[in-house]
Amino acid sequence: MIVFNKPYITELEKEYVLDAINRGNLHGDGYYTKLVSQFIENRFKTNKALMTTSCSSALDMAALMLDLKEGDEVIMPSYTFVSTANAVVLRGAKPVFVEICEKTLNIDPKHIENKITKNTKAIFVVHYAGVSCDMNKVMAIAQRHNLKVVEDAAQSVNAKYKDKYLGTIGDIGCYSFHNTKNYTSGEGGAILINYDDALAKTAEIIREKGTNRNQFFRGEVDKYTWVDVGSSYLPSDILCALLWAQFTKIDEIQKKRKYIYDSYYMGLKSMEKGGKLRLPIIPDYCESNYHMFYILLNSNKERDYLMDKLKANDIYTVFHYIPLHTSPMGEKLGYKFGDLPKTEDLSSRLLRLPMYAGLEYEDLQIIIENINRILN
Repeated sequence: MIVFNKPYITELEKEYVLDAINRGNLHGDGYYTKLVSQFIENRFKTNKALMTTSCSSALDMAALMLDLKEGDEVIMPSYTFVSTANAVVLRGAKPVFVEICEKTLNIDPKHIENKITKNTKAIFVVHYAGVSCDMNKVMAIAQRHNLKVVEDAAQSVNAKYKDKYLGTIGDIGCYSFHNTKNYTSGEGGAILINYDDALAKTAEIIREKGTNRNQFFRGEVDKYTWVDVGSSYLPSDILCALLWAQFTKIDEIQKKRKYIYDSYYMGLKSMEKGGKLRLPIIPDYCESNYHMFYILLNSNKERDYLMDKLKANDIYTVFHYIPLHTSPMGEKLGYKFGDLPKTEDLSSRLLRLPMYAGLEYEDLQIIIENINRILN
């Protein structure tokens, strides 16, 4: 069977994990945690990067850092993973869902401004499939209305908007290193604080259970104690050792994924020309990290038919998000089916194809051949 996803693991991961164990400091902020934090800061050009247990944790921290509370509103796309909205709801605030762009499936800037009210506190953008939102437009809106911008860049590590890496453009960026991501530690994430030193200090406190422990170890205070709300968001140094091995191969992994993406694109181009499907679009202002390859079929029925036929041929493909506004929780928040017709339509026709750095050429050709045969 051709699986949908598989982490790209070599002997290097095992070597670094064993080294972390032998060093004896398996807690957070150990040797490898510092290595990957510094790598993110230096390569992606961010002011401060703190490793977390997941992107969900990073988003939770962002909501705490922005002091979201009951009555506040946060604008975001409905087409996203639940963690984007959960971070807001957990603080008692309300996610305000808006439409996505047909080309990129990212939040549509045209629909942001008319949703801003006196209660709006922030905009949470999601860079879908490693392709950037139109950040100049988003940031201009945020500046006009004095709003913070949080980038959910879970799928977009090592991708760019113009000359800037995703996650480093807004006030806060959130990364994922989950098993399904380009660079993985199994579970894990990072939070990036891009401009504000005071916000970076707040992040350190929240991440360390609400204490000033980091300041204590830097000699800035004579003892550490509870100073604010917080929780334990630190990953084990073992996970960061695994991630460090992935980062040493970051360009190699990106190159392999680009080859697979380009092969899909060329192999399915005739299907797009024949009106059978639509291929993904990467705008000129983007440099993708090739996180996923999806196709848009002409209807939900055709999508499900193709998915079932591929499964019968031992090829595992998946659809993606159910729009949050149509979910049971979305209904509790006052939303209903029909509120965002473009989001509902696009999500119902999308199919994700197997995509991982270790996908063999022979398997890639089998997938392409089967899609062409089934759709013809």
